[in-house]
Amino acid sequence: MDKYESLKLDNQLCFSLYAASREIIKLYKPVLDKYKLTYTQYVTMLVLWENEKIGVKQIGERLHLDSGTLTPVLKKLERMELIIKYRDIQDDRVVIVEVTQKGRIMKDEILEVPEQIYCSVGVTEEKFFILKKSLDELLSNFS
Repeated sequence: MDKYESLKLDNQLCFSLYAASREIIKLYKPVLDKYKLTYTQYVTMLVLWENEKIGVKQIGERLHLDSGTLTPVLKKLERMELIIKYRDIQDDRVVIVEVTQKGRIMKDEILEVPEQIYCSVGVTEEKFFILKKSLDELLSNFS
């Protein structure tokens, strides 16, 4: 075997993950445009819809985002009136994010998105869940 085999682009897990991620996110764009959301705003709202009320730090941990990336996303969602932010009354160092009524209404409207994306990817349900499980296991190694 060629000693440089490991340096070929086609043998890089990182590139396959990177390229696949970019392509998947591209699929989301036209679907999310209807809701005036970016992909990052969408996944942020997914966390909020699961929790209704959660600290900024916990959102960042869940999404693997630093505060420099998350802060402008939350500001935009707040301007869109999908969330409100406030300081925790028991610890004013903690900022809480809560879904607004408008955000709750969007949750019902946006139910179509996962199905549309799933149909666009073109893999069987079984392969989808195997891939998801493998990626979740890989991701857990970084925690």
